[in-house]
Amino acid sequence: MTSFRPAPAWLADAVFYQIYPQSFADSDGDGIGDFDGITERLDHLAWLGVNTVWINPCFVSPFRDAGYDVADYLTVAPRYGSADDLARLVEEAGRRGIRVLLDLVAGHTSDRHPWFLASAEDPGDHRYIWAPEGRPEGFVHSPGARPGSYLPNFFGFQPALNFGYARDDPAEPWRQPVDAEGPRTNRAALREIMDHWLRFGIAGFRVDMAASLVKDDPDRTETTGVWTELRHWLDGAHPEAVLLSEWGDPEVSVPAGFHTDFFLHFGGPADGLPLRSLWSNGEGTVDAAWDPLDCFFDADGKGSPRPFVEAYEKAATALGSSGLISLPTSNHDFSRLNCGPRTADQLPAAFAFQLTWPTLPAIYYGDEIGMRYVPGLPDKEGSVLGPRYNRAGSRTPMQWDEGPNAGFSAAPGDRLYLPVDPSPDRPTVAAQRADETSLLHLVRRLITLRGTVPELGSRASVEVLHTGYPFVYLRGGRCLVVVNPRRTEAHFAHPAVGRALETSGVELAGGTISARGFGFGVFELDR
Repeated sequence: MTSFRPAPAWLADAVFYQIYPQSFADSDGDGIGDFDGITERLDHLAWLGVNTVWINPCFVSPFRDAGYDVADYLTVAPRYGSADDLARLVEEAGRRGIRVLLDLVAGHTSDRHPWFLASAEDPGDHRYIWAPEGRPEGFVHSPGARPGSYLPNFFGFQPALNFGYARDDPAEPWRQPVDAEGPRTNRAALREIMDHWLRFGIAGFRVDMAASLVKDDPDRTETTGVWTELRHWLDGAHPEAVLLSEWGDPEVSVPAGFHTDFFLHFGGPADGLPLRSLWSNGEGTVDAAWDPLDCFFDADGKGSPRPFVEAYEKAATALGSSGLISLPTSNHDFSRLNCGPRTADQLPAAFAFQLTWPTLPAIYYGDEIGMRYVPGLPDKEGSVLGPRYNRAGSRTPMQWDEGPNAGFSAAPGDRLYLPVDPSPDRPTVAAQRADETSLLHLVRRLITLRGTVPELGSRASVEVLHTGYPFVYLRGGRCLVVVNPRRTEAHFAHPAVGRALETSGVELAGGTISARGFGFGVFELDR
């Protein structure tokens, strides 16, 4: 494993909160969330206890893929405000002890980026991957005077930046090695972009499609080389900054140079099974290629935490102290916890697990109040990826109060970025703030517990005692966690005796742990 500077000390205590900026808070009444809206709501995040915010792409873009089609990496999109507005957001967040991360789209740009517009006219430009003749499979016809076609990275309007190919192929003579001029230019550009925003005050980046850089790289050796080079630069130039990868395979991404990787709904040897085995109940965002499964956090109790536990233990053992793993509640590409048949009374147990496991927790905006995945929405900025895969349902406006548009915006309803959840019983921050028995208050208490009880943090050990219903594990040799996601009661024989730190429906008595349906408990054991 390559030797890097140890991760900044603050990262081990991070509680991430992901903000989809166009849907969080609209300060100017145009129907789209913005920087000033986020700034106005920072007190909510500080009260909740999160200390690190990740904002989805906020740069100039045609927004055909919700900002992941970047047209200018160094200029913020006017719909979110100005650079001064972002600077004020970063400053005000810092005053509350909250760091801000931006989203770096490293592997492709928009086809409207000046780099690509120039490349489409100049056969001598190698910033992108071009086949000079014809249209090989997966390539897109040149839109300019340059003959041939280019390779996209995701959608056709997202041309792949050229970081080279890991292998030669005589049938594809356009392939360039990783040390060619174009790849070197793009690696330098990534440093320049990162340096610009880190000097601006940003604490680091979540990197989109981080595994996608070098092409035909089956074991990711050459892509690892790119990130290793960048990490060594980062360690010297910005030692307190962090890199989070959208890779989904911590055993590969962390040794490559990332401080943290997420368990995601894709990635790794099992194509995201560890995360999907926890949350994915066959509703919301469903890829046709996924095999059907019974997830663990399901009322019928047919699933198992074993796929997740085994993947976590394998990755954690491989990484040791070299990096961390993050576990999200959901994200802008994946169903919210409150989705399909999963109901609000099932969410407390899910958070009890997520906030007491040694992964770094990542809370997707609105999950802390149990916002619902909204089905049946029209395509919005590239949200639809398949017949059963519409990401818009996880991107609806934050629900702040009972006012118009749930307090998200003063715009007419038909001008909102996406419609607000129409359910008459939709949860709101205001209502849950007023109710100490709410999910919001529970999430806050669990975050506080995590931060004040070292045995519940990312540094402490975990020993799994039972991978069934209930799921039982010991943190730091002292804190017992019991989670029962099914609707029926569950029992486990164990002589645990201790003080309840946070519990609902779990009892330790007579050598048996008893957990009511959807119950959970966090206990400090007697020594």
